[in-house]
Amino acid sequence: MSSVFAARVVVGLAVCTALVAGCARFDESASSPFTEEPTVGLDAEPKPPEDPPGQAPRPTGPCIDPDPNVIATCMDSGAGLVGLGERALVAERRTGRILAVTPVDASTPQPPPEEVASLAVDGSGDGGISDLVLSPTFGEDGLIYAYITTGSDNRVVRLSRNGAPKEILTGIPKGTTGNRGALEWATPSQLMVLTGDAGRPGAAADPASLGGKLLRLDSPSSGTNTPQVVASGIGSAGDICRDGKDGMWVTDRTAAEDRLQHLSPDGNLTVSWTWPDHPGAGGCTGTPDGVAVAMSEAKALAVVTADPNTYAVTADPTLISQDKYGKLLGATAGADGTVWVTTINKSGGEPGEFDDRVVRIPLTGGSAGGPD
Repeated sequence: MSSVFAARVVVGLAVCTALVAGCARFDESASSPFTEEPTVGLDAEPKPPEDPPGQAPRPTGPCIDPDPNVIATCMDSGAGLVGLGERALVAERRTGRILAVTPVDASTPQPPPEEVASLAVDGSGDGGISDLVLSPTFGEDGLIYAYITTGSDNRVVRLSRNGAPKEILTGIPKGTTGNRGALEWATPSQLMVLTGDAGRPGAAADPASLGGKLLRLDSPSSGTNTPQVVASGIGSAGDICRDGKDGMWVTDRTAAEDRLQHLSPDGNLTVSWTWPDHPGAGGCTGTPDGVAVAMSEAKALAVVTADPNTYAVTADPTLISQDKYGKLLGATAGADGTVWVTTINKSGGEPGEFDDRVVRIPLTGGSAGGPD
């Protein structure tokens, strides 16, 4: 499998169609596509930005969070996010908006998120827009793939600079729950799609259903998108992320437990860790020692250490930033060596003055770090 694609690109993106309302344009510094993703460094001990000498602390006011690790505030509940150089694209689950967010130094108010696109979605229950992934050649084509819920199904669509959203995969079952899905590239021509069971566990075992599966789309831009079933038995989908080598991590939630599974290069999906207490395993991002998983019910980021050869997990994951930002869902590696997460406190949580937010969480020294 290829290494992770571009962290920095140049793109002027404007998405305006009957399905996509709202336009924005932004630029980023360039690098080649499908290069190494930002590294989440466990031993670098990244620190929050400090106020420059002689300058006042961050101003106060509406939507200005005093925490220097808060990147964006006053959003609707977030979902998936993907790094874009020193910025990130973030999905607002219920509104269908895709936002660009940018960190600033501690003395500067957070700028409001920049709307890049807005998809018509059904945000009821846990539906809406679940995840985003950039094209492996995003620097040239500016394409974004999204996993969304519509009035009739869950599906994967592709957004272009000037054209209408293109249906890539449709007919994924929709329910009152279990609509979340996730996307990640295995190679520049293979898109992995994690689908939820739509609240019907039987769908995961039904070979005729696209629900509760880990699917592979070969050449999803070619127009021939017959999905290949890589694994079945997925509950409520969490996320897919690379392990830093040739495999991938998968999170999901079942009636019995939340799970962290590992997908080997040969397509074998095995359970690495389970949480019988249902902490709400969600978004994930690979780390040098394993993987970090955003938790909604535990209200923390779980840092998991895994054997580098077998990917087995034998020690309890360490929870960091617990109860600091509330419920977490999306996760990605930031270019600054931290993990960037989205909060979902407006979706059944206890929203505060600045919710919902995008936050960067530093991972401190050692293999896992410790509680804040």
